[in-house]
Amino acid sequence: MPVYEDLQETYPGAGTFKFGYDAESSRDLVNRVRRGKKRAICAPLAEFEGEPEAMPVAGRTDIVALWDNTPALVVKTVRVDQVRYCDVNTNMAASDLGEDDFIGWRKATKAAIKRDHKFDPEMMLVFEFFQLIEDLDGRQIEPRS
Repeated sequence: MPVYEDLQETYPGAGTFKFGYDAESSRDLVNRVRRGKKRAICAPLAEFEGEPEAMPVAGRTDIVALWDNTPALVVKTVRVDQVRYCDVNTNMAASDLGEDDFIGWRKATKAAIKRDHKFDPEMMLVFEFFQLIEDLDGRQIEPRS
């Protein structure tokens, strides 16, 4: 019988989050992290107003899950910046998107924001820069209930 690892024992206090808006985008973004392309995630500051404990902080470790809640990666936050959408630079956009396509980042991010928020080009974003700590592909991990 296989032995399953409890990630909360290995990474105590780690939170869990997902990339993307469906199974396909989630898998694509996880693969961009695996290839070393995606090194950041951003969200409107408004998403954290009701949950200040969810605000990223440097040094925090998180488990990135696929859309079906299967743990995929462990990342550590290395820097958190607050910046207006209109002030995001090309390096920030490339770190979030996982490729060098500033116009593509603007379009995709604007569309993502509009799903849940009123878009304003001067709205504040939280940019969380992270490093990959562990790729969990192939590990036997205790299912989370």
